[in-house]
Amino acid sequence: MTKTALVCGSLAIDIIMQYEGRFGDTLLADQLHKVNVSFLVPTMRTEFGGCSGNIAYSLKMLGGDPRIVGVLGQDCAAYLERFQQLGISTDNILIKKDAYNAQCFVTADADHNQINAFHPGAMSFAHENPIEKAGAARIAIISPDGHLGMLKHAEDLARLGIPFVFDPGQQMPMFTPEQLIGFIEQATYVTCNDYEIELLMSRTGLTIPEIAAKLEALIVTRGEKGSEIYAGGKRIDIPAVTVDASLDLDPTGCGDAYRAGLLFGLVNDLGWESTGRLASLLGAIKIVTKGAQNHVFTPAEIADKFEAAFGYRF
Repeated sequence: MTKTALVCGSLAIDIIMQYEGRFGDTLLADQLHKVNVSFLVPTMRTEFGGCSGNIAYSLKMLGGDPRIVGVLGQDCAAYLERFQQLGISTDNILIKKDAYNAQCFVTADADHNQINAFHPGAMSFAHENPIEKAGAARIAIISPDGHLGMLKHAEDLARLGIPFVFDPGQQMPMFTPEQLIGFIEQATYVTCNDYEIELLMSRTGLTIPEIAAKLEALIVTRGEKGSEIYAGGKRIDIPAVTVDASLDLDPTGCGDAYRAGLLFGLVNDLGWESTGRLASLLGAIKIVTKGAQNHVFTPAEIADKFEAAFGYRF
């Protein structure tokens, strides 16, 4: 059986800026209806990003077989060359010559809070990139992408019988409550962070147990508090992997690294305990490296780090 994972989602260039203060010192709670602020950002860097690119990057290093289903624009040459150097297939990346790559402008503060501005660009044409052309796969993930593309890919994956993870992320507000419930009912798994699960419950009117009952598993990440996996009527608590808090941490892409661990564990039948812990480990490895695609490891190194963190080998 194939171990290919289809990775549907955005491909973007991240422009990452660091604000040395705290947003909370500038944003006044009683004045949010008329915000007019400017943040001085002494440092700026440009990184390869986008959810599908980030997930595929970590999954490939684990020894997985990611196949990206995404869209790039006329300024795609550098990103395509990068994928080719990494050994990640570009066969199912659609190129839109009349659009630019999606671009994310990220401003982070001293507490690692983020304010993002996102230009979707070519990502808006995700619905023109059919799942069928990507071929057979063991699993798929629908990560944040063009609104119409996420809807179409969910319908197509369900029709093709390919199990998939629904990862709504920052695109959740784009969908109606009925559409979100539709995603949940079509998906095999759903993953959200602590803020997103609250929003998903608010938008759908469903509780965590009700969402989990419609799925094989619901995965909720909670940063330094670890994560929770609701599967088979049980809640599995996954510990966070401790990192050196004195380091200059960068949370950009940590969720995508976590999701790469999920996909690898699911494809290789590692079980929920090991799958969640592997995902947690990847998030910790990413956070101590600047950018979403600059952390480096080998499968052997991951196995050793996993054993050191959890006391056994997966």
